Amino acid sequence: MRLTTDRLDLREMTRDDLPSLRAILQDEETMVAYEGAFDDEMVDTWLDRMLERYETPGHGFMAVLLRETSEMVGQCGLTVQHILGEDVLEVGYLFNRAHWHHGYAVEAATACRDYAFSALGEDRVWAQIRDTNITSMNVAIRLGMTVRGRFVKHYRGVEMPHLAFAVDRDN
Repeated sequence: MRLTTDRLDLREMTRDDLPSLRAILQDEETMVAYEGAFDDEMVDTWLDRMLERYETPGHGFMAVLLRETSEMVGQCGLTVQHILGEDVLEVGYLFNRAHWHHGYAVEAATACRDYAFSALGEDRVWAQIRDTNITSMNVAIRLGMTVRGRFVKHYRGVEMPHLAFAVDRDN
């Protein structure tokens, strides 16, 4: 799967993307919502999971590249997540901190949201966001999402309150 925007190209990740992926997932500040940076094994597992998701269900986080330079600045895509008691299609995004505040997350996530509606026929797209992650909440709001509920995720031995954002196709 490939998506394009005015400034970005989104494509499936490959093993060649591992250094760029490590730069994102091993940055303490970037990964604060995940209770800290990943070690090498966790990054490898993350990439393996994305590669598997490309096969089934057919989508996952993709590499986000600046069109002008082909530099991987982040990852964004669609995954199935368990939110508010059901399995739903979620748009997620994680970007290299050096590229924050340029609108790339909104641009990439908008392309993924639109793909979910047009190509996958989804009626609703979700985002799960830790209740302390104001920046990600602002991205979700710019995607037209509203809060639909609250839930707690158990991850890395920590109970993490989350907000369930969603946008419907009709919006």
